[in-house]
Amino acid sequence: MSSKPLRLIGQDEGDVAPVSAALQDAIARIADLKFEARARRFTAVFTRYRWEKPAGKGERIRSGLQIGSVTSVKAQRLRKGAPDAFVSLLSLTFEPAGGAEDPSGTLVFTFAGGGALKVEVECVDLVLADVSAPWKASARPDHESEGAP
Repeated sequence: MSSKPLRLIGQDEGDVAPVSAALQDAIARIADLKFEARARRFTAVFTRYRWEKPAGKGERIRSGLQIGSVTSVKAQRLRKGAPDAFVSLLSLTFEPAGGAEDPSGTLVFTFAGGGALKVEVECVDLVLADVSAPWKASARPDHESEGAP
């Protein structure tokens, strides 16, 4: 198994899409999604599918995401009272707050089942880094069969 860790840095709106692609179908416990208001930082630990690997037997790996310059975090339809509940990430997008000169906006985590997390930021400031050794995935995520009878 390849053990070259992934490390992505996001500093503007265009950098969010590659991070979203790397995190597609990642799984996290609610307890591993944390907002540190005093530090103005949001952190999350995900188990992600390694989409960047060539075709073949897939792998999963633990990855940490850190977002800086955070002003607030709002959860929608997430089971905050169930810290051991899991969420599956569909996408991460950036919604700009103002015009081209305004770097602030909202990073939106969209989860399977209709849940969302909105992280308001002064600017895009994120780092995604693998933090474990990879292991064989039991299956490759398959969106074609989701929702099929």
